[in-house]
Amino acid sequence: MFSHVDKHGQPRMVDVGAKPTTRRTAHAIARVELPPALAAQLDQGEIVTAKGAVFATARLAGIMSTKRTSELIPLCHPLRLDDALVEVERTGPTEVTVHCRVRATERTGVEMEALTGAAVAALTLYDMTKSVSHGIVIRELRLLEKTGGKQDWRAPGEALAQPPAAKPKKVRR
Repeated sequence: MFSHVDKHGQPRMVDVGAKPTTRRTAHAIARVELPPALAAQLDQGEIVTAKGAVFATARLAGIMSTKRTSELIPLCHPLRLDDALVEVERTGPTEVTVHCRVRATERTGVEMEALTGAAVAALTLYDMTKSVSHGIVIRELRLLEKTGGKQDWRAPGEALAQPPAAKPKKVRR
């Protein structure tokens, strides 16, 4: 039986009240295929439009959406996220990969938050570059890894990229 359906087949929110609070993480990706004309523009560096820098804006939109997941996806619990990191990287001549990593100390997982962050960042890439081409394809939105709760899970055969090392903070004196 699906967890979000009761014995009568009606949708329901899962009661997580009795579950222990544990550290939860999730890593999701979305791959974005770019038409050659758009990829050529990215070869010159970050594209800046009237709406702003494309990758930076996509990262911000992805992070913001992780915090709003329960408002977008029915039956998701509102969660207090400890961290959300969205990276946009060029992974091929005409491909960009969005990584979204989310962490929380909660009673339920953060997979939906990571998937939402990756999806919204990819949609933002589309929105900001559609003036160059509508031939952008968003594909392969998927979860790569989740930890915490009953069991950890990793996509089979997936080598996971590590998040960038934190830059040392400058101390003002």
